[in-house]
Amino acid sequence: MKKRIYICHTYYHVYVACLKELNLPKSGEGALRGQASLMLSSLSNDFGNLKERVEKSGLFEEVIPYDEKTEDFFPELAKYHKDRGNILINMFARIKYTRRMGKLQAPFVPVDLRGYEDIYVFCDSDPIGYYLNVHRIYYHALEDGLDCIRYYDTARYDNRGFFGLKAWMAARNIIFIQNGYAKYCLDMEVNDISVLKYPCPKYIEVSRRGLVEGLGAEEKETLVSIFVENRERLEENLSSGLGHEHKVLVLTEPLCDLKTRERIFRDIIAEYGQVDGQKAQILIKPHPRDVLDYETLFSEYIVLDGKFPMEILNYVRDLVFDRVVTVFTVPDAILFAKEKIYLDVDFMDRYEAPELHRQNEEI
Repeated sequence: MKKRIYICHTYYHVYVACLKELNLPKSGEGALRGQASLMLSSLSNDFGNLKERVEKSGLFEEVIPYDEKTEDFFPELAKYHKDRGNILINMFARIKYTRRMGKLQAPFVPVDLRGYEDIYVFCDSDPIGYYLNVHRIYYHALEDGLDCIRYYDTARYDNRGFFGLKAWMAARNIIFIQNGYAKYCLDMEVNDISVLKYPCPKYIEVSRRGLVEGLGAEEKETLVSIFVENRERLEENLSSGLGHEHKVLVLTEPLCDLKTRERIFRDIIAEYGQVDGQKAQILIKPHPRDVLDYETLFSEYIVLDGKFPMEILNYVRDLVFDRVVTVFTVPDAILFAKEKIYLDVDFMDRYEAPELHRQNEEI
């Protein structure tokens, strides 16, 4: 039986999987590093040639592409979402949907997950969560993003109304609920339990900062080699502002439609692009799933490669920004900025209906 497998949907997921592996003993008695598998789901992210770079690093035993399918791939599932006007009938439909969704995933799972001692799943709300529970395979869940449940508790929001009953049913594998409520979820790893409004008995705290502090120089270099495809270009971009006294980094996100998204980030630059009354050099780090063409539309600024998690910039020596600005990306893990500005929902009220991004307030 193999030791571990991490099922990842985003670059951030891979980053955390790497942190966990890099904190394991490398050599000697009890050595564990390098004995895990990494499974990369193409469901919502293009990983490019990350597979090759991970394999070259030797950090994982194997890297497995996973052609995970959304429910839209299976037209027969649409009928289960029809509102029949009766909560009992709707619940029976959901029970059937849970079973069918999990079974339909089977042909696309590329390995026998029963052959692993430990399975780690980021974002088990995706189809893999249904698959594991329908097939009665135990796994460990991990939060989708840093402290993401604090800002948007998807399990409670997706199941608002009779949540206690639904959680009871999920614990018995009658229906499926993500983030620690499913029967075959052993535990749910979060960064900081103290910031979470609602308790869950399966939450366990594993500090991301603690994992970072466990890295040495060699481990940090491994992370950079895995996530940065063109290191020379990155370093050139980061050092190109030698004539500028101030630097501001803007982290983009796949917000709204493309036209509105362009307006959002132009407004952010206009509002936060000056430091101490002086115009700063602006660098833009696109989100890995953001498809807006920043290099063309924002050609007057430096646009970094989008295909790595922003935390990797922590490991670039002597890198300091005066300010980092984000909308919903939690900036707590950023160590390279003097000031971190988290705009959140009040800022987004300017661009879309407030109820679209205030889900947690409605639970």
